[in-house]
Amino acid sequence: MKSKYVACSLLASVSAVGLALPALAQSADRGRGEAPNAAAPAEPEAASAQDIIVTGSRVIRDGSASPTPLTTVATDALLAAAPSGTISDALNTLPVFSGSRNSFSNPGSNATGVQGGNGNANVLNLRNLGATRTLVLFDGHRVPPTLFNSTVDVDIIPQELIQSVDVVTGGVSAVYGSDAVSGVVNYVLNRKFNGFRAHGEMGISQYGDAATRNIGGAFGTDVGDRGHFEMSLQHREADGILHRATARSWDNLASLQGAGTATNPYTLLSNVRLSGYSFGGKITSGALSGMTFNSNGVLSPFNTGTSTGSSCCQIGGDGAYQDASMIAPSTATQVFGRFDYDLTDDVHVFVQGGGNFKKNTSYTGWNQLASLTLSSTNAFLPTAYQDQLLAAGQSTFTMNEIWSGAPRIAATSQTRQIYVNAGIEGSLGAWKWNGTYTHGSSRLKTVVKNLPNAERLSAALDAVVDPATGNIVCNASLTNSAYSNCVPLNLFGPTAASQAAIDYVLGSVSYLSHTTMDAADAAISGTPFSTWAGPVNVALSAEWRRLSFNSSGSTTPTDYADCTSLRYNCTATTALYPTTFPDSDTVSQSVKEAAIEAEIPLLKDFVLARSLNLNVAARYTSYSTSGDYWTWKLGGVWEITDDLKLRGTLSRDIRAPTLYDLFQPTTVVWGNYTYLPTSTTSTAVYAPSINEGNPNLTAEVGHTYTFGAVYKPHFVPGLTLTVDYYHTIIDNAITTVQGFNTATQQSCYNSGTYCDLIQANYSGTTPAFYIRPYNLSKIRTYGIDGEVSYATRLGGQPLSMRVLVNYQPHIYYEQPGAVTVDQGGAGWGANGLMPSPSVQVSAFLGYQLTDTIKIDLFEKYRNKFRRSGVASHVFADPYVSSYATTNLTLTFDTGSAWKVQDSAFYVSVTNLFNAKPPLSGYYSGQSAAGQSFEFSDDPTGRAFLVGFRVKG
Repeated sequence: MKSKYVACSLLASVSAVGLALPALAQSADRGRGEAPNAAAPAEPEAASAQDIIVTGSRVIRDGSASPTPLTTVATDALLAAAPSGTISDALNTLPVFSGSRNSFSNPGSNATGVQGGNGNANVLNLRNLGATRTLVLFDGHRVPPTLFNSTVDVDIIPQELIQSVDVVTGGVSAVYGSDAVSGVVNYVLNRKFNGFRAHGEMGISQYGDAATRNIGGAFGTDVGDRGHFEMSLQHREADGILHRATARSWDNLASLQGAGTATNPYTLLSNVRLSGYSFGGKITSGALSGMTFNSNGVLSPFNTGTSTGSSCCQIGGDGAYQDASMIAPSTATQVFGRFDYDLTDDVHVFVQGGGNFKKNTSYTGWNQLASLTLSSTNAFLPTAYQDQLLAAGQSTFTMNEIWSGAPRIAATSQTRQIYVNAGIEGSLGAWKWNGTYTHGSSRLKTVVKNLPNAERLSAALDAVVDPATGNIVCNASLTNSAYSNCVPLNLFGPTAASQAAIDYVLGSVSYLSHTTMDAADAAISGTPFSTWAGPVNVALSAEWRRLSFNSSGSTTPTDYADCTSLRYNCTATTALYPTTFPDSDTVSQSVKEAAIEAEIPLLKDFVLARSLNLNVAARYTSYSTSGDYWTWKLGGVWEITDDLKLRGTLSRDIRAPTLYDLFQPTTVVWGNYTYLPTSTTSTAVYAPSINEGNPNLTAEVGHTYTFGAVYKPHFVPGLTLTVDYYHTIIDNAITTVQGFNTATQQSCYNSGTYCDLIQANYSGTTPAFYIRPYNLSKIRTYGIDGEVSYATRLGGQPLSMRVLVNYQPHIYYEQPGAVTVDQGGAGWGANGLMPSPSVQVSAFLGYQLTDTIKIDLFEKYRNKFRRSGVASHVFADPYVSSYATTNLTLTFDTGSAWKVQDSAFYVSVTNLFNAKPPLSGYYSGQSAAGQSFEFSDDPTGRAFLVGFRVKG
């Protein structure tokens, strides 16, 4: 009874702790030998203190001396508090991460730069400044890109042997090169693992979906006196949530409707449907206009429901809607192996390699058939309706339909990610040296199924009666043998189409891309001399790498339908499929770099200066594609007393354009967009979005400064408080401008900018929208990170608490000719910008309830935020409500029962109180009803997980 009371008390207190303590996420004391989390004691085979390299520096060996804010989190603590099954999913619960893409991001079937070819890749994003500005390292080395936009799907990291993760939140391009603008995430490998361990777990939501299965293990052993071998294997399966429209009762086809003006503000409404479409076919022209086939073959007046203030949509009635997947199902298998050998007492070699084989599928909704032209004598059209049309002198009529009687469009991405790294390291007196070679190869194949083939759709819709047999056939089959196997298609009703006709009309397109990286680096570090305050540490490094990319598509943007013998729904510029993928010859980029870093002690054991150290670094980088650049970093740590230290940095960093930024092959994707034919009118159109690269891009240049303090009061043992202010400005920022965005279209009317991204007459009267990257914007952000951590004993048992906070009130995107967007404290944004709460809190609590039972609690909170970062937008309700979830994990020690070194059974409940994400919507997506939650919120709801682990 007492244990039950303690558990309830802790559960009630963790929310208060998470919301009340003003803290941040930087811990710079790893070098002092303290465990990253008191609730997760270090394993005996963990790396020794002399092996520790402080992420963010090549010369600092003591984390407490790092001027750059550094957070270290033990993987055991992450997974115990947020048992999602992957370290990276758990990392995204930390406040410094914002806007990361994951399995419940918008599903995608295209190859846009935002998604990197895989809309459900696990991509980390520090401070929502973009995943391409976050550098991912594996044990201190750059991870090869796994997506063709040069971002990294971090599922490639071998989770089973990661002992901790370091997160550096500051610019460190001078140390690691391009991309380290917003910071670095370094997965720290346990190089000395011996023995074996295994785990297995299963989970499911309370709604019976989102099931997960995860099994993995690791093995390590010494090989003779000088060698060591370790390996790991993991397999994961996730069933996802396949229906966004119906899987959750709170997700009631919510959508923002209106024009965003004072007279017609954006208003969040439920049960929103597309007024121009029905599930059985809505006739849009002629004598039968305004009628719909709600039943197969039977017309009835179209129920227009209630007006929403937008021309595209209505509430209720007979309007149709889309149904995308809410969480993408996936499977993944991950393998890793490493062999170390001491050639001599001073020379060490290693080789390691890993692979990730992943498949995920996202459903983007049903085919949206717009402005279909049909013959008034179509053989499937009942005679009474044919007579009405002929009496009105109509030979044809038009119809819109969301084809719910056929399978939804499904995009399946299969990735094969391979990583090999070999190196040699050693010492020569007081100097340490190393050299490594890395090869990475990623193969991504995306297959988009259930797309209508334009030729077959045109032929199948033109159904006539064969005068020779009296059977209904395709008109084209009477004159063209190419259509001898054509199956006529009946769209006059929700389930009117035969399976044979569906199979005939629908096809697939595929896209295959290869991304490779080869890199070599070398470094030497040591102490050339000492000053009155201590030794001066210096590191010299050099690096070369080469990246390449190529792609091929089964159906390219220039593959047009052959309209021979086809009477309707086919022109010379009709794409063969609504989604096409490009071919790209191999393009490559080489980089040469050289760097120097020094740690210089200035004072030691002075009054009010127990120590004062200066850290400086400079790097020269030469890109074959985008020029030469200098980056630098200046930092310092002032240890005033044993309890208090101050730290600060100033840096110049770069993010060079990726191969995809420069040479993205042209892709065309048809979709539904809001079109502004004039500055005061808008309409919903089905139009092409054309993506292009820009070979004239140059590097972005970032400037960041940080200032913070670490306080460890001696009179409260186990307590650490840190706070850091950060300010980042990125000039010459590469911004992808989307012509279909309403703000872009308004800029064309207001200032004449970006008009080249909107082509008014494309294929007749249909508009086309272009998407291109430009060096034209400035990004500015600032904020405060804080952390409070405390470790003690309660009732004789270990207790640890850790609260991390990020306050980021503004992320300004300033763009010539466009309204400044402030994405800080805002929801869905333009150009693929993700939600950015201005306040995020993560609170961890671990308590060893008894000798055999441990409880872990985790609270994640975000504050309410504005629905849009565009100040001129007017909303009826301008805010998305705050959102918080609580996770509970109980671990039962079963080691004595299994007679092994360590074993445990654990039970977890995520989102313990079944908090529902607040309803929301995309302000520029009125034509896509059902985008009802922000992607900072998990829609799964309460879920349960059981698992075991064993170690010997």
